[in-house]
Amino acid sequence: MTMPSHAVEVAVELDMNLGESPVWSTVDQVLYWVDINRGHVYAWTPGAESAPQRHDFEHTVGCVALSEAGLLVATAPGLTQLALPSGERSDVGAINPEWHRDGGNRFNDGRCDPTGRFWVGTLNPEAGGAALYCLREGQLQCIKSDLRIANGLAFSPDARWLYHTDSPSRRVLRHAFDPESGELGEGEVWIDLDAHDLPGVPDGAAVDQDGHYWSALYGGARVARFNPDGQLVAEYPVPCPNPTMVAFGGSDLKTLFITTARQEMDQAALQRYPLAGSLLSLRVSTPGLQEPCVTRR
Repeated sequence: MTMPSHAVEVAVELDMNLGESPVWSTVDQVLYWVDINRGHVYAWTPGAESAPQRHDFEHTVGCVALSEAGLLVATAPGLTQLALPSGERSDVGAINPEWHRDGGNRFNDGRCDPTGRFWVGTLNPEAGGAALYCLREGQLQCIKSDLRIANGLAFSPDARWLYHTDSPSRRVLRHAFDPESGELGEGEVWIDLDAHDLPGVPDGAAVDQDGHYWSALYGGARVARFNPDGQLVAEYPVPCPNPTMVAFGGSDLKTLFITTARQEMDQAALQRYPLAGSLLSLRVSTPGLQEPCVTRR
């Protein structure tokens, strides 16, 4: 395992409460991401003089995925289509099955699979009862249940594996995946942070073209890179305690964008880590995978 000297830079200085879900559009050369708790969806073109464009929603926004008309947005009550660049919104008709339960579990991490299906998880850190869903025939079907924080969703380059974590477990599971049917095999422990003596919990993740899994370690102040066998090969320190998710972008897909959070940090911590809540970036040697677009509903 190595601790590379690559420098993490500030891409956009922000004060996001809970930045998450960076998604790169290779067609538009635009990075999208969210501030979950404030219901903000950002759009930013690297190198542009202007500040990121922002779309505000009434409810929390767990994640976004590319769609044919713009973005599919996972708001707390259900899925919404955000047309771009107009900003027009339309209800997709797929409700969050947990939103109207006691406590109202919101959406959290999500991603489109290589064949165009949208997957999204929920969270309930204290009581559990969260789940991972897949959008099929206009409805969200439960795929995995009894979770606390559904996170770390990613797919191997050959689409044979689906990676997923229940963050508090500090373990990432891999499931055999059939890209045609969308069916999963039984989960097996693939990465165990305890075995690598790593701090924090596995949050959002992305996979590069070599099949390496890059995981933002929330509370661990770093991004960890694991090879296809689940072995730790590198750690990349970040200048704040809570990185939340990573995404490959840029014209060559060799810029790793890193969202961060400042929630639950007191004033002393914010003074110590003034970049908490900003969008960060890191140049890497291996490009990422092109993010697919939601086409199956």
